[in-house]
Amino acid sequence: MARYTGPKAKLVRKFGENIFGTPKYDRILEKRNYPAGDHGKVFRRKLSDYGTHLKEKQKLRSTYCLLEKQFYNYFVKASKKEGVTGDNFLQLLERRLDNVVYRLGFAVTRMQSRQFVNHGHVMVNGRRVNIASFLCKPGDVIEIKESSRKGALTDAAEVTSATSSYSWLSVDKDNFKGEFLAVPNAEEIPTNVDVRLIVEFYSK
Repeated sequence: MARYTGPKAKLVRKFGENIFGTPKYDRILEKRNYPAGDHGKVFRRKLSDYGTHLKEKQKLRSTYCLLEKQFYNYFVKASKKEGVTGDNFLQLLERRLDNVVYRLGFAVTRMQSRQFVNHGHVMVNGRRVNIASFLCKPGDVIEIKESSRKGALTDAAEVTSATSSYSWLSVDKDNFKGEFLAVPNAEEIPTNVDVRLIVEFYSK
């Protein structure tokens, strides 16, 4: 399983925002809202156009917890589909099973969600799926295995919202079950990234 294993606080400080969502990174940014390193607090260099494009790409890639090769493969797939490449790109990322489990509130972070999927705790349409990159489609029912409804999974479900705030998902927290209702429109997907810059980055 390819995944980022470096210091996550450093990424949060690099982008100046909590891309992982957990409260501890908000506290870190309150104390140190500047890049890591000896000169992070005082050294500010204006980004070039390339640097601006690269930063947006790295931010989105880190948000979905992907390595470069897999992230780029999604872009290639998106560019071959009909429609707007940037919209297709976001939709593919949002359909990943680890992301859907996170959006349903069965995990506190995407990293935790990926771990749950890889360890075989998640079922899709009654069958166990342990591939985090599995792409959900409309009508898919995602649920946590009955034997896995304890420990960290229960803790995560209790601290996240009881209902889905996303129109393309429905969730029944009491039964650890949710449904992927539809592929979301790109404008519905919450993100602080300018996807146009990422498309331009890869199109050069």
